[in-house]
Amino acid sequence: MIQVGDTLPDATLFEFVDEQRAGCTIGPNSFDVREQTAGKRVVIFGLPGAFTPTCSARHVPGYVEAADALHAAGIDEIWCVSVNDAFVMGAWGRDQHASGKVRMMADGSAAFTRALGLEQDLSARGMGIRSQRYAMVIDDGVVKTLHIEAPGKFEVSDAASILATLS
Repeated sequence: MIQVGDTLPDATLFEFVDEQRAGCTIGPNSFDVREQTAGKRVVIFGLPGAFTPTCSARHVPGYVEAADALHAAGIDEIWCVSVNDAFVMGAWGRDQHASGKVRMMADGSAAFTRALGLEQDLSARGMGIRSQRYAMVIDDGVVKTLHIEAPGKFEVSDAASILATLS
């Protein structure tokens, strides 16, 4: 399992891009995790699934609301990572009004989540392999803080908890 002081694994995540820009076409685009975090401070939070109750009602909205405060505390980007495809993450981002605040990063095959050692098997609930709920602060690709939730809990991976570690 990833630990504080570790470098993020070599992995690719996908993001649905709504507007064409340099190097990105409209639709799913792939992004190298190490390249995207190089020279930046990034909050990455992972959760079990798009459109699920706690994730949609509390986890993502908390980061959307706290985006300005996190940026003021020195965070360059905020990523939400879930084991869903880029189309689902794009739709969920639109639903959550995350554009410009939280990058909705898809880990469709759970490769990044498994490389972190933060997967969980929710097959009994019809969801397959998913991510545990967590949040971490990354500085130039290195994990500086890591908060992993106990099963069924939402107490340490919220935006307020991450903001508290930055002050």
